[in-house]
Amino acid sequence: MRKAGALGAAAVFLIAAALVSALVGAANLNPLATAAALADKIPFIRLPTSLSAVDQAVLFQIRLPRIVAGALVGALLSVAGAGYQGVFRNPLVDSGMLGASAGAGLGATIAIVYLGGAGPSAVPAAAFVGSLAGVAIASLAGAASAARGPVSSGTATLLLAGVAVGLFLTAVQTFILERSTQVLQQVYAWLLGSLSGASWQQVASILPYAAVAVAVILLHGRHLDVLAVGDEEARTLGMRPALVRGIVVAACTLAAASAVAVSGLIGFVGIIVPHVARRLSGPSYRTVLPLSLLSGAGFLVLADTLARTVLSPAELPIGVVTALVGSPAFIWVLKGTRPVNV
Repeated sequence: MRKAGALGAAAVFLIAAALVSALVGAANLNPLATAAALADKIPFIRLPTSLSAVDQAVLFQIRLPRIVAGALVGALLSVAGAGYQGVFRNPLVDSGMLGASAGAGLGATIAIVYLGGAGPSAVPAAAFVGSLAGVAIASLAGAASAARGPVSSGTATLLLAGVAVGLFLTAVQTFILERSTQVLQQVYAWLLGSLSGASWQQVASILPYAAVAVAVILLHGRHLDVLAVGDEEARTLGMRPALVRGIVVAACTLAAASAVAVSGLIGFVGIIVPHVARRLSGPSYRTVLPLSLLSGAGFLVLADTLARTVLSPAELPIGVVTALVGSPAFIWVLKGTRPVNV
């Protein structure tokens, strides 16, 4: 009952966040007319709306794509963070520790500096490839090192390899920026995260990857619960821990890379939201994963609403908002977290 209540509350939270985001902005939309216009898009429901053509364009071509993109990015970052935490049995792990963020940053920087004439899709594509490449390099380095040591050290070795690869890729990015100072503002704007350019085309481009990644992660909730009690116990139940970890890490990496391709780098979501979900629903990943998915979507929609309204008509990078909220929450997580051996 507690789990069902938590999932229901998260779903209501997401819907409320989306409605608030749809109504708040420079253009004042009538709440009832907006709700009717949104309901009219639901199959088999037909409601008249008094929204003007201009207001409908604002709602469906500007705000709604941004809301959907924000919900998708928040859901992907949160469920990926929860999956990583389950694999490594550590509530302080997210994609940034495995080279995904550094790889995405380097890919985006290369696209901005050297592929400026390749069109608007060059940066998201380069960030997506860079994110996958960063985790792939860290995984290969971790596997090569772990092969020479005890099997139990594999997850810790992968984390250490991810940190080392991330530092190296960040150093390469800094070197490129030092030689191309004219694009510093553009690069740092991307690194701080933004949904200002969100469109239906962007949502459609990452949706297939997001659907596959989320499906794989959710289907492995029970496996993560078994891994939580130890590898030996998992083997006695017929599970192959290394294979499960590999599949979940690959799916989480695909989810994080898809999110980064749309929004740029957004910190803390993948750590804080799963921790809150765990506090609300208990330790079982069969509930933590879907709860993180819904809660992360609602959280990022609200964060983006603040980002585009608090300094209106200027816009605050969404990464700044999540950092302002996430930093105190992260200290709270650290305070209540026991050391975990991975």
